[in-house]
Amino acid sequence: MATAAEVAKLAERPEAQRQTTEFRAARPQIVGPDTPQSPYPILLSGPVQQGFGRGGKELGCPTANLPDDSITPMSSVCEPGVYYGYAQVLPPKDANWDEKHCIVHPMVMSLGWNPFYKNERLTAEIHVMHEFDADFYGYDLKAVVLGYIRPELDYTSREALIEDIETDKRVALNSLARPSYQEYSKAI
Repeated sequence: MATAAEVAKLAERPEAQRQTTEFRAARPQIVGPDTPQSPYPILLSGPVQQGFGRGGKELGCPTANLPDDSITPMSSVCEPGVYYGYAQVLPPKDANWDEKHCIVHPMVMSLGWNPFYKNERLTAEIHVMHEFDADFYGYDLKAVVLGYIRPELDYTSREALIEDIETDKRVALNSLARPSYQEYSKAI
């Protein structure tokens, strides 16, 4: 499979496969080997940017978007799809922010064009699995990507997309529960 950076250079992006009932039924609940294998871990960081505003509002899954140039370490070696790992939000020094928000949390990440929404540019959208009290645009986000969950898919309905997102979250938590992955939760 082509990396996201290679796909971005194509005159036309290949059509994403459609999510099917068969695909959903066959999804494993834990993915990847027992220890992260090359090209993982992949470190990403950058200030959180305003995205499309769909994650939290439409999908019940708020995301933090990284600047285009900060996703190169991943897009140059990984195909479009959904990934798992850990993330940490770091507020500015003068921010009045509860420390519980600053620890390392599990995350799922979409790298690609979100075919359901027909995005025109490659994005990296990280869902930190933690309830934040407020938005954190402009705060620094560090992430370590540790594994691949599934390819980027297109959907016939928003409900099917939401169902897969919820499955992605469970798969990420199950996959990160292994001892060699938990080591990365201590610091990024």
